Formats: sequence, structure tokens, C-alpha cells
Amino acid sequence: MPPRSTTKRDYYDILGVARTASDDDIKKAYRRLALQYHPDRNQAPEATERFKEATEAYQVLSDTEKRSMYDRYGHAAFERAGGPGTVDFSNFVGLSIEDLFESFFGTPGGGRGARQRVQRGQDLRYDMHLTLEEAVFGASKEISLTKNATCKKCSGSGMEPGTQPTRCTRCDGSGEIRRVQQSIFGQFVNVTLCDRCNGEGQIIADPCTECQGRGTVRSKVNVLVEVPQGADEGIQLRLTGQGEPAPRGGVPGHLYVVLHVEPHRFFKRQGNDLLLEMPVNMAQAALGDEFSIPTLDGKEISMKVPAGTQSGRIIRIHGEGVPYLRERGRGDLQVHIRVRTPTDLNDEQKKLLRQLAGTFGSTNNTPTENKSFFDKVKDVFHGN
Repeated sequence: MPPRSTTKRDYYDILGVARTASDDDIKKAYRRLALQYHPDRNQAPEATERFKEATEAYQVLSDTEKRSMYDRYGHAAFERAGGPGTVDFSNFVGLSIEDLFESFFGTPGGGRGARQRVQRGQDLRYDMHLTLEEAVFGASKEISLTKNATCKKCSGSGMEPGTQPTRCTRCDGSGEIRRVQQSIFGQFVNVTLCDRCNGEGQIIADPCTECQGRGTVRSKVNVLVEVPQGADEGIQLRLTGQGEPAPRGGVPGHLYVVLHVEPHRFFKRQGNDLLLEMPVNMAQAALGDEFSIPTLDGKEISMKVPAGTQSGRIIRIHGEGVPYLRERGRGDLQVHIRVRTPTDLNDEQKKLLRQLAGTFGSTNNTPTENKSFFDKVKDVFHGN
């Protein structure tokens, strides 16, 4: 068993891997610890020391020769003055999290992919008002809005046609300014966007006279919006690339169209069902009748009201509701029956109703069943 220093923790224990761990296991272990303890992400007092410790362990165990020496002699292999394989991790401690992973693994930002300098335009919002018919059955609507548009003269480059940009001398075309500072843990590399070229790496010497070098101009544009069947209040439609253009030919933003549905005079929406209130008179409710019912799409369909129908009854007409959004099929049309009690009877109608009432026989208006019910409730409260 190789000797171990009493002042240093075992490198394998620091990374939390076995002594037989593969190179890939060691890399994954260090990546996890670096993300957890890097000073850019963790401001705890002990985080810097833990990060420094993990970096030292990784630099040794990721190198075949250094790992072999460590396995044979332990920390003593690197404590000999001038001995081979001396550990020097100071240059890594001050790196930002992006530069750290780029240095070790070739990918910046802990696996987030290469940093992009391509700018993206701003997103826009437009509130569109629809009738219930347009929302239910879909519609093609053209909207007009004023926004920034790519300058036609310079095609968005911001440069006068026929001219070329020059390399920024401040950042030497990189778009970044790197400043190396010394700290107690070693060198610290501070990376910022170049304030002269705004991170683009080049300077426009001859800006376009039409857009003054912005690459965009204010313009009124018409956009066609396709509202899908079954759209509802508050739905957002995204029109990719219809937002603000990005400067210097970057990726344009999106246009979000927010839908607002105006109330209908007769129909109401409940999910994928449509609701319609149907008034009938006393005779129609008592004897039954057949009606012609309008639908939202302008058709007329026949519907029977059974004899003895009570006010509030719902009659469903299948397949005459709202189409399912991006699916087949439709909801139902719910017809709510409302029995109207006449309030302005003439003398003849009153006479006929009295005659009809006489045929029902004598009626005791005392709610015997209800009284029995209330008596039971009373018994409960009195403990009977």
C-alpha cells in the first residue's frame, strides 16, 4: 500500500470514485463537483477550497503518468521538489465556469454548447379579437402592425452598399476582452464583450444612410394569421420569425398572437359544447312539440321536446358543438329548455286556464312529504 500524506485527502475519495475508475468516470465525477463548487455558482466559504481540491485531484488522476505515480507513491510523488509530475492547478482556479469546461473538456458552460454571438430579435405580441364563429370554425385573418423591418438598402448589414467592415483593433476581431488578474488562488481570467464593437469583432466605418447603421427601419407590414378550428379565449399563436429582426442578420424574433373571443348573442361556449337557451310555453312543455333549432354554422335542425318537459331540462344534439382543437370530432349542442309562465293573459285565456285547473281536481297545498322530511330533521336536532 503506498504511503499517504496526513495533510491531504485521497484523490479518489475527493472525486468519490473507486481506484479502478475509468477515465470517463473520473471526468464525470470532476464535472459534477466543478459545477457544484465553482465560485461562480457557489458562494459558500468552503466552496472555493472544495473546488480547488477537486481540480487538483482531477489533474492528477486524468493524466496516465501522474495517476500511475500517485497509485505507487501517493502524495509523496508530487512533494519532491522539482520532481516529475508536479501538480500546478493555479491557472484553473481563477477561470470562469465557461472557460474551465472549455479548457478541460473542449465544451464551454458545462456542456451547454459553444457560446453564440448570433443575436436574436425581440418577440412581439398582438391581441386579435374574433367572433365566436371565427374561433369555433377557424379563420384566415390579416393583421397590420408597425415594427422594425430589415433595411432594404443594406439588407440588414448596417453598412453602405459596396463597403466592408474593418476588424476591431481593441479585441482583434474576437469580440471579447480578456483581462488576467492575480488572486490568492492564482490567475483569474475576466471575459467581457468588447465595448467598442459590442462583441461583433468588427467596426462599420461607413454606416448605411437609410438606417444610420442600425440595419432596420420602422415599417408597416401585413401578416396573415391562420386561426385553427376550436380556438378559445387566451390561446397564443406563435408566428415564427415574424417578430423584430435581429441586427446584423441575426435570428428574428417571434410574433405571438393572443386570441380574444367576443360574446355571442345566443350561443355560449362550455369547453367543446355550445349552449343555447330555448324558450317554450306551458302548452308546448306539457303536450310536447317539435322545433327548428338554429346552429352556430347557420344550419337549422329539427328537435323534439317531449311531453311533460320541465323547465331546465337539457336536450343534447350530438356533433353540433365546437371542433376539437387539432383533433377530429366535435362537442355537442346543449339546448336548455326554459318554460315561460305567461304574465299578460287576456280574459279568455284566464277562463280556459281556470277550466283546466278544475280538471286537476282538489289539491292539498300542504307539503305533507316535505313536512315529514322537516319533522325528521327536527327529530335529529332534538336527539329523537
